[in-house]
Amino acid sequence: MRRGAYYNCATLLQRLPALQHRDFRLLWIGQLVATIGAQMQLIAINWHVYELLRGSAYTIWILGRPIELDAKALGLGTLGLARIVPIILFALIGGVLADTHDRRRLMIWTRAAAASLAGILALLAWSGQASVGAIYLITAIGAAVTAFDSPARQALVPNLVPREHLTNAISLNTLMWQIGTITGPALAGVLVGQFAVSVVYALAAFSFVVMMAMLGLMRYRGGAAARNVGLGWDALLEGLRFTYRSRIIWGTMLLDFFATFFSSANTMLPIVASDILGVGVQGYGLLATGQPVGAVLAGLILALRRDIRRQGLVLLISVAVYGLATAAFGLSTIFALSYLFYGLTGAADTVSTVIRNTIRQLLTPDELRGRMTSVNMIFFMGGPQLGEMEAGLVAAVFGPAFSIVSGGLATALLTAWVAWRFPRLRRYVRDEGAAASGT
Repeated sequence: MRRGAYYNCATLLQRLPALQHRDFRLLWIGQLVATIGAQMQLIAINWHVYELLRGSAYTIWILGRPIELDAKALGLGTLGLARIVPIILFALIGGVLADTHDRRRLMIWTRAAAASLAGILALLAWSGQASVGAIYLITAIGAAVTAFDSPARQALVPNLVPREHLTNAISLNTLMWQIGTITGPALAGVLVGQFAVSVVYALAAFSFVVMMAMLGLMRYRGGAAARNVGLGWDALLEGLRFTYRSRIIWGTMLLDFFATFFSSANTMLPIVASDILGVGVQGYGLLATGQPVGAVLAGLILALRRDIRRQGLVLLISVAVYGLATAAFGLSTIFALSYLFYGLTGAADTVSTVIRNTIRQLLTPDELRGRMTSVNMIFFMGGPQLGEMEAGLVAAVFGPAFSIVSGGLATALLTAWVAWRFPRLRRYVRDEGAAASGT
């Protein structure tokens, strides 16, 4: 049995070569714990705002007629605005810092800040002093912290594994993210239902401390990737120019933005769970796991697969499926079907995420990876946050089902436009080489 178990473990590591590297393994474990905590915090914040605004309504006058807006939908949508504004303001600066400073050390500081903010939320919720305004403010500060953390974290990965293991590392990171988004919402739903949101906030703070510990144990002590670059406008503009001129990279970023702006149903989940499906907070937590469950299944297949050859075509198809599955989710009034379609969005999104990130990392020089990632961050994080505001406004006027369905259909149509507008992306074959980035 021992010999068989050892053999199976060794075989698994051969199929997952990125985990053979100690520093990447530590980073992966730390990210897994922190992702679970962050997802728990996200669910807690959404439900907290929903509870604080339950039964409230806003009235606006248009052409002399009063229109009543659902305060819950509008309030949840405004969370997206609180997250995106700091990202727009600080993401590019975070990218420059990721290229000009020690990425590991920068991540330690950002995780310390995230732990402090989660601790403040826990204290406010426990004391009964939490308000919607306070939650918005802390959410905005947390988004600013993420703007400095994400470029450093993503740019660090290629420094921890050899080039030939990068696709596997990105697949494992995507899988880790989805495992976290399954476990986090499920735990949050149970804990909020049985205890209180303050418990969830406290556990989130602890998870960020664990991430700091994993970073401290790493042997990697790399310096700045771009040693002769300052923090001025020239460094920032260099990253913008590279990203825009790399047409394949630019096309993947547009796909990111369109899909996440129009097709993200996450914001409406509390309303879908309570008002459409009638399953309450625990059902909300369970429904929130549908997308990551589908993502994990797709992630496992990708992690064990050697490669995807026609990456451009597979990328476009997966984004189109994501949009159509979102539209079907918006039409469903049966929990099982809603869970199935929501899971399909997760599977399609995982395939597109692995391909997009692999293309970008392979076609970007190390000294520009932080800045490229920061530009992409505005797209892939700005899209869903602005999308939350858009979804909230549309849902407040026309209802959540219309908001979700119309967004999914818009994503499918815009994917077809990207396929037509960027033929090199459509024809992209894996690892074409750096020359592809400039065409």
